[in-house]
Amino acid sequence: MPVTDSISDFLTRIRNAGTAGHKTVDAPNSKIKLAIAEILKDQGYIADYKIIEDKVQDTINVSLRYYKRKPAILELKRISTPGRRVYASVDDLPRIKNGLGIAIISTSKGVVSDKMARKLNVGGEVLCSVW
Repeated sequence: MPVTDSISDFLTRIRNAGTAGHKTVDAPNSKIKLAIAEILKDQGYIADYKIIEDKVQDTINVSLRYYKRKPAILELKRISTPGRRVYASVDDLPRIKNGLGIAIISTSKGVVSDKMARKLNVGGEVLCSVW
């Protein structure tokens, strides 16, 4: 069945796998999903990710991280959807849980976290929030 919002599907797969206690989760690969997985790894929300090459479409395999049998990702929420895009200037970038969480922003400099977007002094589309 075709998926209209692939980013939301990717985030839902991660959220559901964490809730179910799985060690890894697979999703179809794309450049933006790879960038989101890189940010999640840099910020310590996932353990690792790797690309599984296939003839039809590559797959991204995400290894989840747990702390005391609870997933490291407590909340993973899609903010900008295909039906309702949410953009923010550098002054209006959201602070998730007063700086404890991160927002993932798609900017002209690439897909970055909200802290990096402030450092680069750029705004963009607010893709999701992670806490």
